[in-house]
Amino acid sequence: MDHDAAVGLSALSAVFGSLGRSVVCLDEHFRVVHVSDSTLHMIVGVEISEYLGEDLFGSNGSIRLALLAGERREGWRAYLRSDDGVRLLSISAAPLIERGPCDDVRYIVVLRPAEEEATASGPIWLSGLVARSSAMQRVVRLIDNLQSSSATILLTGESGTGKEVVARAIHSHSQRRDQPFVAVNCGALPPDLLESELFGHVRGAFTGAIRDRVGRFELAGQGTLFLDEIGDLPLPLQVKLLRILQERTFERVGESRPRTTEARIIAATNVDLRAAVRAGRFREDLYYRLSVIPIEIPPLRERREDIEPLARALLARVSERQGRQLLLSRECIRIFLQHTWPGNVREMENALEYAVAVARGQTVLPEDLPPELGVPEKQADDEPKPEIERIRAALEAAHWRRDAAAISLHMSRSTLWRKMREYGLLGVSS
Repeated sequence: MDHDAAVGLSALSAVFGSLGRSVVCLDEHFRVVHVSDSTLHMIVGVEISEYLGEDLFGSNGSIRLALLAGERREGWRAYLRSDDGVRLLSISAAPLIERGPCDDVRYIVVLRPAEEEATASGPIWLSGLVARSSAMQRVVRLIDNLQSSSATILLTGESGTGKEVVARAIHSHSQRRDQPFVAVNCGALPPDLLESELFGHVRGAFTGAIRDRVGRFELAGQGTLFLDEIGDLPLPLQVKLLRILQERTFERVGESRPRTTEARIIAATNVDLRAAVRAGRFREDLYYRLSVIPIEIPPLRERREDIEPLARALLARVSERQGRQLLLSRECIRIFLQHTWPGNVREMENALEYAVAVARGQTVLPEDLPPELGVPEKQADDEPKPEIERIRAALEAAHWRRDAAAISLHMSRSTLWRKMREYGLLGVSS
């Protein structure tokens, strides 16, 4: 880095430092080239995703995709783990429009303690959870408060609200994060197989038991055992689970020797367990043992502030699985906000799976969404979108020079770039 660039970055650091902020400068590959905070000197030269997380700055991270599209993000927050513990940081990021002497710097990231904010407009990120609504931010704060607890937790909410994601976030944010996270769907197996699945069995315990088998309680070790659809657990197994919660002991099927477990139990259900208790389908004593810390996950229709950040985060994950890198158009966001999402987050992820499979361009458009969302069918190939043709004509007239084309179209160069990306015109020159 030359002298002028070093002076410029020092001045920039001094300005943000006087405001109690830390500034991180990134190059075009999202590597850190400068930090204003001396305690962060160790991240210089590494990709910012190693410090601020893949969800935000990975190859399909939400903030990274926004920066690549020439957009800025303000007030997004994330829980970050360091040698000093867990901190909640507020993160703002933007492309550097006028680089001046700092030729290597393409993006600026500003960090500050999130506790300084009286209110927050941006979402919070925690171990796969995205929370902008007050209801989900309360859930995230509760998870943060529980990081030193081993109490049993009961997650309730409609099907598809993301209860397993919450369970995994609780585990990864706890002191057990280095131990296994083991999940069991209590409604997916018949009672005899479920008992063996949970507790294990010994050879000869029943027909077909040709060898000893370790159950999920043993596999979880000192980690977390997630019991999904706990409301479907048969009454005989409810008795055994109650004993584990009371005495921390169990027996394998066909064995009389007691075994101990230190696993933390998180249970989840989409049924009303209180009603099940009144109907005699669920033990009252077990219900109270499970609901030491009850957490209700609200349906998506009651937390509409979460829809946009959640949709963008899910699109990034789905795109990455299919080896693509897609953006979500504003028109799609409007459709998502109007939909009631009876299937909640699972329905949204399925809709985006469909969209990524059928989308031809680099941006998901309304016609790429499944018909259930009430969107128009795709136009036929012989019916080109008027705006695409207008942009293509301007680019061809300007010999594909974006500055000149943007002027003729009466739009900024960054807006033209985004529209070219949206309509699959990047890299096209003939």
